[in-house]
Amino acid sequence: MQLQKQLQADQACIEAALAQYAARWPDHGPLREAMTYSLMAGGKRIRPVLTLAVCRLFGGRAEDALPFACGLEMVHTYSLIHDDLPCMDDDDFRRGKPTNHKVYGQANAVLAGDALLTAAFSVLASAPLPAERVCRAVTVLAQAAGPAGMVGGQVLDLLGEGKALREEEVIQIEALKTGCMIEAAARLGAIAAGSTPEQEEAAAAYARSIGLAFQIRDDVLDVTGDAQTLGKPIGSDQSREKSTFVALKGLAACEDWIDQLTEQAIESLSPYPEADFLCALARFLAGRSK
Repeated sequence: MQLQKQLQADQACIEAALAQYAARWPDHGPLREAMTYSLMAGGKRIRPVLTLAVCRLFGGRAEDALPFACGLEMVHTYSLIHDDLPCMDDDDFRRGKPTNHKVYGQANAVLAGDALLTAAFSVLASAPLPAERVCRAVTVLAQAAGPAGMVGGQVLDLLGEGKALREEEVIQIEALKTGCMIEAAARLGAIAAGSTPEQEEAAAAYARSIGLAFQIRDDVLDVTGDAQTLGKPIGSDQSREKSTFVALKGLAACEDWIDQLTEQAIESLSPYPEADFLCALARFLAGRSK
């Protein structure tokens, strides 16, 4: 299948680049090992794959976008390390392995996350692209990861635990906590390619739709999934009394919503006949089991 072939090729390219960046980090006590433990723990690498795919779609070279893709994945990894801490979600497993703080202790896990976050922007700055593109990429990722994006969404998520939230409140939380980084992945690919504003906005619209569908699928899998397949416990949302899309709408309605959002994503790229891979990726993510 063409999707799987391209997906595996992009994932392999990203893995190799991340390993190269990790090998250059200073060896201060357990820091590099703790950073590398989580960064190289596997995963679907969907965000960096999206960056490379959007760059190709708009005529750019994937290798030029690779620093943007890797920097974004470092930010994503830092967020997972911190999310798993006892003061946050208090999870013991991630991707089938003990979480960072279970292996290296809470202090080293915090520092590993901090180091990945700051190293990410050094990686972005190393991209072999015009300075204005690099500057814009740094701005886009910083906005997506900070108080106006992922961190802001995480705060709202914590505040919402134990409360009966409205649908629009849950959508806002997930748009910030998860959606902003997926949208940033698409924007970074468009920026790397030197795309037009119209092209970047089309990619961003695609990403917003698949981002919401991605989170709804996560909520469904937290109810119907298998812990061994997912690599983490299921039912964690319910145990923390979180308002989820499944709790609000039910499983059947969530499945319909995922289908609608997937078609919206595909429609966003309809002016671009070369978007076959991204359209197939949207359908693949909609039907994932982990």
